[in-house]
Amino acid sequence: MSDLTKSFDSVLNGVVDGNPRVPGVVAMVTDRKGNIYEGAAGVRDLSTNAPMTTDSVFAIFSTTKAITGTCVLQCVEEGLLDLDAPAKNYAPALGKLQVLDGFDDAGNPITRAPKRDVTTRMLMLHTAGFGYDFFNAQYNRLAEDHGQPSVITASRGSIETPLLFDPGDQWEYGTNIDWAGQVVEGVRGKRLGEVMKDHVFDPLGMSDIGFVMNPSMASRRATIHLRGQDGSLDPQTDLVLTQEPEVDMGGHGLYSTVGEYMKFIRMWLNDGDGANGRVLKKETVAMAVKNGLKDHQKVVALPGVIPWLSNEAEFFPGLKKSWSFTFMVNDEQAPTGRPANSIGWAGLANLYYWIDQKNGIGGFWATQILPFADASSFGGYIDFESTAYKQPALVG
Repeated sequence: MSDLTKSFDSVLNGVVDGNPRVPGVVAMVTDRKGNIYEGAAGVRDLSTNAPMTTDSVFAIFSTTKAITGTCVLQCVEEGLLDLDAPAKNYAPALGKLQVLDGFDDAGNPITRAPKRDVTTRMLMLHTAGFGYDFFNAQYNRLAEDHGQPSVITASRGSIETPLLFDPGDQWEYGTNIDWAGQVVEGVRGKRLGEVMKDHVFDPLGMSDIGFVMNPSMASRRATIHLRGQDGSLDPQTDLVLTQEPEVDMGGHGLYSTVGEYMKFIRMWLNDGDGANGRVLKKETVAMAVKNGLKDHQKVVALPGVIPWLSNEAEFFPGLKKSWSFTFMVNDEQAPTGRPANSIGWAGLANLYYWIDQKNGIGGFWATQILPFADASSFGGYIDFESTAYKQPALVG
């Protein structure tokens, strides 16, 4: 076993043996040519003790977003989509949405027309005005008191929500990329899952991925576990994203193995070139990884409004971050060693990835734990990424 493998394995074994522990984890690192580390530790499900394996299937939640963003960029390349045109031209339901201006004395929402149209650029940058009920108290109130459906339902009602502010006024992380997926559907005339298969998955040779799991994927699914306040873990064997989605949720709906996602990461490391052909033009990739926010649009910490779903979360507190199409950009070198202007993001059940184009490496860390920003899993991920930057073979 190589020293590199031993170093990464020790991180994975440490989190599954720790206290509080992580039930199971799969993690991989790739360079531009292929995976240079693949590891699995622990179990898929604490109620069955089925072992975690590198081909385990995960609900990848918001790591879905970058794939949807890629589909948007392809539409732009083909001249089918104008990022700065009103997005309602492609997804008409967007034109009916109002801005939430608080609640009246009876607790009913007060709404008004937005001052400007939502554009697809705003959707890609999370500046259109949409949020999530687990990160925003206003949306949580709409859910609790007025029946706004959870995005987990994959329903039209879950995204046809009021805007939290006038489009373009600020940055707020939310259902923007679900709407970007609706824009893609309007442009292509197909469901988002079909578009992803035709334009991303097939060109990259990705098969163990989709909004709906095939029987083989379902048999390898890792169970989501809830972390108790005492550090305990409760397997939620029935907590499965709907397999009959009304909407293909471009913001969170995919299931995948880590190995399949690594093919997508490699495409970004290779300036848009995939295993079976080019997915994006080199100049599109260069544009897509740069900060797209204006000075008044700041990336902020995510508050944990629904404690069982998310803790308060922020990558690299104190360091400047920005947003691109559709990644977080660390504008300064991260404590892990990740260089400035790298990209990455995360998924609600404690999945994390990074893409470092400068050094030509990227990685993905997958667990299935709620709430988000779990100290044991996130801490393990930070150790994992830091370990990569201590390997001379990877970063010279």
